[in-house]
Amino acid sequence: MSDTPVTAAASGLLSCHVCGLLSRGVHGGRTLHCPRCSAPLHVRKPNSVARSWAFLIAAYILYIPANVLPIMETSSLLGAQADTIMSGIIYLWHSGSWDLALVVFIASIMVPLLKLIALTLLLISVQRRSIWQPMQRAKLYRVVELVGRWSMLDIYVVAILAALVQIGALATINAGPGALAFGSVVVLTMFAAMEFDPRLIWDPLQTPQEREI
Repeated sequence: MSDTPVTAAASGLLSCHVCGLLSRGVHGGRTLHCPRCSAPLHVRKPNSVARSWAFLIAAYILYIPANVLPIMETSSLLGAQADTIMSGIIYLWHSGSWDLALVVFIASIMVPLLKLIALTLLLISVQRRSIWQPMQRAKLYRVVELVGRWSMLDIYVVAILAALVQIGALATINAGPGALAFGSVVVLTMFAAMEFDPRLIWDPLQTPQEREI
């Protein structure tokens, strides 16, 4: 027996991108459809790398205004104030809430930036057909997908503060333009991760016989 693992591609199997059902493909050039949900079946997601790059580049562009523009605008009897993500972190730190400041810094600054870097690394390695650490890169992709939902922490905080403060009629809090840019960055990175096909990581390791299927 051979120690070489048998892949789905080598067995002529196709995985549905919608419901995940594994189906057997056939030759002939015609479009196949999933027997469960009728979605078109493909060996790999069509234009996966190009779509991921498009979302990722847009996220890079919006990352700067997301951190430079005000994320929250406060108006009260004492005046008006606009806070960016970083100014809010600094305020929390100096007010003694260093633990909350650390959480906001990690969730709002580090996590989006690390997601951008991780997706860039994955896309470049796939385009170069790199065989470097495929298992670690596959795990990295799973981590990127997992932490995506926690990147909206700042938007949740602004929404809760706005509701609480306006109920008390003491001040008015509105989301600034930075909140829109930040939310867009989070959504775009999630779309970039969704469009990326992690099976491309393993393609350079296929044997010549598997590539012909």
